[in-house]
Amino acid sequence: MPEWRKDPLVERWVVIATERGKRPCDFKVPVDEKKEGRCPLCPGNEKETPPEIIAFREQGTRRDTPGWWVRVVPNKFPAVRVEAKEGVRRHGVYELMDGLGAHEVVVEAPDHDAYLVTQNNRQFEEVIWAWRQRHLDLRRDSRLKYIHIFKNFGQTAGASLEHTHSQIIATPMIPVDVREELQGMRRYTQATGRCILCDVLDQEMAERQRVVTQTDKFLSFAPFASRFPFETWIVPREHQHDFGEIRPDQVPDMARVLRDTLLRLRESLGGPPYNLVLHTAPVNETDTMHYHWHVEILPRLTIMAGFELGTGFYINPTPPELAASTLREQEVFCLPPVMEHAQREVTRYV
Repeated sequence: MPEWRKDPLVERWVVIATERGKRPCDFKVPVDEKKEGRCPLCPGNEKETPPEIIAFREQGTRRDTPGWWVRVVPNKFPAVRVEAKEGVRRHGVYELMDGLGAHEVVVEAPDHDAYLVTQNNRQFEEVIWAWRQRHLDLRRDSRLKYIHIFKNFGQTAGASLEHTHSQIIATPMIPVDVREELQGMRRYTQATGRCILCDVLDQEMAERQRVVTQTDKFLSFAPFASRFPFETWIVPREHQHDFGEIRPDQVPDMARVLRDTLLRLRESLGGPPYNLVLHTAPVNETDTMHYHWHVEILPRLTIMAGFELGTGFYINPTPPELAASTLREQEVFCLPPVMEHAQREVTRYV
């Protein structure tokens, strides 16, 4: 019998089609065609991107040259621009403004043929540090209200470049999805004095039905009202509203849980396309302490059609309990570690 399940954060109802119970083998994972040509993100091609904003690189190497292991550059074709003017204008019943914001690309490894999931935990940590450093820097612009960190993997998920990378877009307004989460978390805190996501973590750890993997500091689980098959969230077990406040002792745990979860998705589903989004509290705003930041991994295994687009409801053919048990029981093969960096900068921790 299908079930309607309610997301406790945003009060959104989802249909869990329990009688379908789709397993990994029931999904057709698209195979991306390799693109030929010169990759602008590869070492040696640094002049084909805008000048780097930051790079974690070997000591003695020059800016915009090889020798880096993580590199952040402005997007060559940005959706928004930092030089745009601030201010909303009226046009009859409509409002509009210039395309203010920032759009950056985080190149997650030098090797063109590597995936983020094939990197070792230390390289994962470096990517997280780059995300944090850019998050803290971009928020200094008081015109910006939200910093969205995300990764598109696979052509179906919107990745236009093969070279492993993630993106950061900072906007002068709070996205609707995040605003709904803010409001839902605020309502729960006002009613109970507690954080809804903290209570979700307590229940998930007690029931163990939807847990995928965990460490002392992070939990990976399939949400009770998952919108998509094998949707997985990674949440800090300590209440923390702002990703920018992640501590050095938390980063290795986050890297380990994120990599382990992505490996389980890859081994179980054959490397599906996915979107990874990091939801955090808005910046340059007050009254956000009740928020609880988290990462959402959204595999692209189904297509949104008329029902989803017309109602805002989702139909998920894979119950999260089945998804979690499949991922939890998946044997994760150890990958050979990449070469450690002999000399490592420390300014990235500032």
